[in-house]
Amino acid sequence: MGSSIFLITPPFTQLNTPYPATAYITGFLQTKNINSKQADLGIETILSIFSSKGLHQLFQQIKTCGKPMSPNAKRMLALEQEYMDTVDHVIGFLQGKNPTLAYHISKRKFLPEASRFEQTEHLDWAFGNMGNNDLSKFLCTMYMEDLSDLIKEMVDEHFGFSRYAERLGRSANSFDELYTALHGPLTYIDKIYLNRLEQYICEIEPRIVALSVPFPGNLYTAFRCAQWLKQNRTGIKIAMGGGFPNTELRSLSDPRVFEFFDFITLDDGEAPLENMIGFVEGTNKLEDLKRTFLLENGKVSYRNNAVCKDYKQSELGTPDYAGLLLDQYISAVEIANPMHRLWSDGRWNKLTMAHGCYWGKCTFCDISLDYIKLYEPVAASLLCDRMEEMIKKTGQNGFHFVDEAAPPALMRAIALEILKRRLVVSWWTNVRFEKSFTRDLCILLRAAGCIAVSGGLEVASDRLLQLIDKGITVAQVAVVNKNFTEAGIMVHAYLMYGFPTQSEQETIDSLEMVRQLFKTGVLQSAFWHQFAMTAHSPVGLNPEKFNVKKEHKTIGSFANNDVAHIDPTGADHERFSFGLKKSLFNFMQHIGVDDPLQQWFDFKIPKTSIEPDHIHKILSNDTLPVFRPSAKMLWLGKTLDVAYYTKSKKGMQREMAKISFINKNTELVVDIPKQDADWLIPILERLRPDQPMMTLQEMKESHELAGLENFELFLDNKPINGMHKVGLIRL
Repeated sequence: MGSSIFLITPPFTQLNTPYPATAYITGFLQTKNINSKQADLGIETILSIFSSKGLHQLFQQIKTCGKPMSPNAKRMLALEQEYMDTVDHVIGFLQGKNPTLAYHISKRKFLPEASRFEQTEHLDWAFGNMGNNDLSKFLCTMYMEDLSDLIKEMVDEHFGFSRYAERLGRSANSFDELYTALHGPLTYIDKIYLNRLEQYICEIEPRIVALSVPFPGNLYTAFRCAQWLKQNRTGIKIAMGGGFPNTELRSLSDPRVFEFFDFITLDDGEAPLENMIGFVEGTNKLEDLKRTFLLENGKVSYRNNAVCKDYKQSELGTPDYAGLLLDQYISAVEIANPMHRLWSDGRWNKLTMAHGCYWGKCTFCDISLDYIKLYEPVAASLLCDRMEEMIKKTGQNGFHFVDEAAPPALMRAIALEILKRRLVVSWWTNVRFEKSFTRDLCILLRAAGCIAVSGGLEVASDRLLQLIDKGITVAQVAVVNKNFTEAGIMVHAYLMYGFPTQSEQETIDSLEMVRQLFKTGVLQSAFWHQFAMTAHSPVGLNPEKFNVKKEHKTIGSFANNDVAHIDPTGADHERFSFGLKKSLFNFMQHIGVDDPLQQWFDFKIPKTSIEPDHIHKILSNDTLPVFRPSAKMLWLGKTLDVAYYTKSKKGMQREMAKISFINKNTELVVDIPKQDADWLIPILERLRPDQPMMTLQEMKESHELAGLENFELFLDNKPINGMHKVGLIRL
């Protein structure tokens, strides 16, 4: 097929790296020899606004709009020339093109400053004397946020860097409000991205335009793009896919939606898109459409060709970012927290280790939907092939694995493959905080370039974790986080409040657990969100099981995933929202971790029932790894020196060896009997990543063949049990 399809991410998703959906589809279409182009209208719109020309037009718009101004807006308007003189330099700096400007920016005499700079009182503490580049990124981010505030106040109330008109898309049970907005006048921002869309359409002349809508925050702009195409290019067929329709539009019935779109697809987009292209080209019939909504005889219909199977993950090809402006994305620093900034700082290639979730039990999650319940891992060798291919094409060796929950066994396999190939990569992913993440596995992952993990702690209460069916305990999370942290891997936790039946006491106790995790240093970043009941989760499907009631509302004709509910036995959760988020914002900057919890709330809260050293006690109970004959051993260090000597004690002499082991930044000296050393040094070379892995049982047999005894004692006694510090890993 030679169809030309144009894949668009409409504004706005993120500024530092492309949202990966169009790159995934582009890579797949290449395997089918289907011609395609892709664009991220979000970054292009931002670059248009935040330029000297763009700001000139913005300030002219503000001057002629006739709206009253706040003192902050008046200040910024008075500094119009200063903003226009600096904006191109700021954008270039945030794109990494002029790093020496950091010395200028960091002195606070270069950028015009407005209200956002009021939060800069702790900069010396946060960035120190040598963090000029990071400090300057932070100041430039505040500068950008000031301009964003000005746009929202004076030009477009819906504006946001990663969310535009999000309110119109969130919980939009009815299409009415969005439909009304779409028939209102174009906003200042609308005109900018629609102008760029027109340029692309004239250049590409596609038969199909497919818009990826991952979030409520780019739903409105997707509809605006579709509306413009319907009004100006009637021959183009228009499709929508992505995370928003996958979760929100599964019961779509409003025909007005198809005044804008011809097709809306659900779940994995590859097979539905391929069949749709065939249908538009005339090689497929209507019955061939897969998981696709369309309008037939004035009514919304759903076509799902059950005979057509989805593609396996190994058949999808490598994500391809061709055509996207990879060198023009903007790295921002919104908070002085090295883990939290990963979402906004740096250009990350996106990959997926496994489709779906290997756990698939959490009661708040949409586990009934295919994108969660259909679990399919990708072979480690194929993932590393894709990583190498993407490095060659993009010039970037940073990877964000966007899994629901990366499987520990597959992470181990990928780490070993990375080490075998001697790849230099940085990567991070989402995990479940389960006991599989041992001390030694975390050391291996860090050696292979893993820099951070994020995972769901949710409600830090064992009763509620059991009700959620999370399969973890708070104590387990603490130990796993310690393993990650001590290995040098940063940890972010997703936190939840307001789960059905959660009491005020449990909310405060949960906050106390979180405080202690930050205080002990095993948690570096986190985010609270309030529980939302969704139609496809176990709670939404069986609310009575969780002592919660659905509010009786008619099923809407548009978005129907969020379910209004009543929790008759729980706390007034909304009341705690601000205090929870305020405390966490401070904890992430190492502020207030020793202060009473009451200080974060403007109403009386219960005293916590958690002992103040609860997490510390858990982390103090170090236990040696259990001897498992099937466990594999790995050696990542080097032998620096061996010296032999004779040890005399009570008239007895014993031949000994003093061995110096090293890795990249650590040295360890081990004194063991000479016969043990003569066995150990050559056996370590057999434990290299590029060698077939040995089990503990095989090592024990080799130890015994050498005429040595008590292998378990040898392995777990000092000094050998400290060799994990220089790279002797038990998996």
